[in-house]
Amino acid sequence: MKLLFDQNLSPRLVNRLSDLYPASQHVFFIGLDQAGDHTLWEYANQNDFTVVTRDSDFSELNILRGFPPKVIWIRRGNCSTNQIEEMLRSHNKNIKQFHEDPNLGVLALY
Repeated sequence: MKLLFDQNLSPRLVNRLSDLYPASQHVFFIGLDQAGDHTLWEYANQNDFTVVTRDSDFSELNILRGFPPKVIWIRRGNCSTNQIEEMLRSHNKNIKQFHEDPNLGVLALY
């Protein structure tokens, strides 16, 4: 499973989580850090990424357009990159189950 980290998350997450989510990317590294949500949505869809974001817009796009791509929505308030990394690590099993379930499009993590 490949994750695409949105601009509202640290690019450092790519390397920090490469042991669990290899081939993941951050929008900054692929030149899409200034792109709109629809462009990121299409990129993720065409390249088999799951979007990781703190932005509710992707959840709304999921409702309007369906999935793929799937969306992992970080719903915790202000938190550090370390805390987000820990969330994604501690929920690895849930994330894998989410990825494999064809009936789910959004996974909210708190």
